[in-house]
Amino acid sequence: MDAVIDLAPLFAEAAFETLWLVFASLLFGGIGGLIVGLALYVTRAGNLFANRVVFGVLNVIVNIFRPIPFIIFLTAFQPLARLVIGTGIGTEAAIFTISLASTFGISRIVEQNLLTVSPGVIEAARAAGAGPLRTILTIVIPEALGPLILGYTFVFVAIVDMSAVAGVINGGGLGAFAIQYGFRQFEPAVTWTSLAIVIILVQVVQFLGNGLARKVLRR
Repeated sequence: MDAVIDLAPLFAEAAFETLWLVFASLLFGGIGGLIVGLALYVTRAGNLFANRVVFGVLNVIVNIFRPIPFIIFLTAFQPLARLVIGTGIGTEAAIFTISLASTFGISRIVEQNLLTVSPGVIEAARAAGAGPLRTILTIVIPEALGPLILGYTFVFVAIVDMSAVAGVINGGGLGAFAIQYGFRQFEPAVTWTSLAIVIILVQVVQFLGNGLARKVLRR
């Protein structure tokens, strides 16, 4: 425990880095995933903007990149990170790579949750004169909001896991901290304390996500 006490300031810094890394990745990946998932949904056969070619291309792209284990994705896309943001290591590179990886996973979650919206509700909106864009913004997304919140809560937990893996490229946060000061220096107390902080963070976000989703679903 002495090591934990001595490293307390660095613990606080690593925890802050984890929060920044996870929330920034969720923001960028969440927006990207929402766009791609929405595009998959609306271009499906029989949907608002049905387009077999666009759907087929997007579907193949997502199917190629989504199953790649993140540790492989992380190393494979280092050259792209260097090209786009100028570095393949550090927190910025980790945010870029996690955002890109999460985009493909989130897109499927968005698509699947939007597909739960009853076609009858959409048809009623269209019969009432709502255009495709208005139908999406005022009917489809609000109807699927509760499940989407739960989906994004699940993604938050997955991104926390990714942030820990990103420690192998010195991505910052508790993952890199646990590797450097816990694993490499044979200080299990440091590793377990890092784990405890991550568990608390996940539990808090999961509780908030569940509560918000219940509130939305009761409306």
